[in-house]
Amino acid sequence: MTSIKALIAEDEPLLAQSLRQALHQLWPELDIVACVGDGLSALQLALQHLPEILFLDIRMPGMSGLEVANALTEDWPDHRAWPHIVFVTAYDQYAVQAFETQALDYLLKPLQPERLARTVERLKRPNPQLTSHAQTLHNSLHQIEQALVPPQASVPRLAAIQASIGAVLHRVPVQDVLFFAAADKYVRVVTAAREYLIRTPIKALLPQLDPQVFWQIHRSTVVQAQAIASISRDAQGKIWLRLKQHPEPLVVSRLHTDLFKAM
Repeated sequence: MTSIKALIAEDEPLLAQSLRQALHQLWPELDIVACVGDGLSALQLALQHLPEILFLDIRMPGMSGLEVANALTEDWPDHRAWPHIVFVTAYDQYAVQAFETQALDYLLKPLQPERLARTVERLKRPNPQLTSHAQTLHNSLHQIEQALVPPQASVPRLAAIQASIGAVLHRVPVQDVLFFAAADKYVRVVTAAREYLIRTPIKALLPQLDPQVFWQIHRSTVVQAQAIASISRDAQGKIWLRLKQHPEPLVVSRLHTDLFKAM
């Protein structure tokens, strides 16, 4: 029988070790393939091992547990069933109610043995109704993120971006940008003439861009709509964009294919 794989992402080492030991006692057959302390490692190793179960801390360096889960809705392979996600959280009852409403399991810190035991029993006999479609899960996580973030004043649209090439700082008009693409700790700002790097993440850039002009086509990519030259679909059903003034093809994630429904 194929073993069930799990991944633990928790930035408090003692809590991570405690959770690992408790899971071993409650479910000896469970194969914990990785135990990491930051969100980016959790995302990378989840996509590498494709575990059936993820225990994700909400607050972690790099990416939060919510951001990791959201990223997985875009990058999880179609041939694999969705993993069961258990959030580990220190948030108050308001946040817990949001998780319950969206049928995502949770564990409150400090972990209670009885509560963990109930979670394990639930995971051993999963309810198919709890396995969310990518778009449904993505929307649910987005709603929860919005509920946990205090409302902010409207953000003015960007007219230009301060970006660097080496040690030289440039002022790049937003209208000249063909696309933005996340790359490790930076975001690439690509124009027809050259490429720049900025540290502002895509998530922070989006509210400052006109959604009629710039379309998000992947969690890590935003493209200027007028720069699109052609749209094609490959043998696996993925949508690819070609731009008018740049040779790099851009993939559209399944969560953003509605932009190109007419194909």
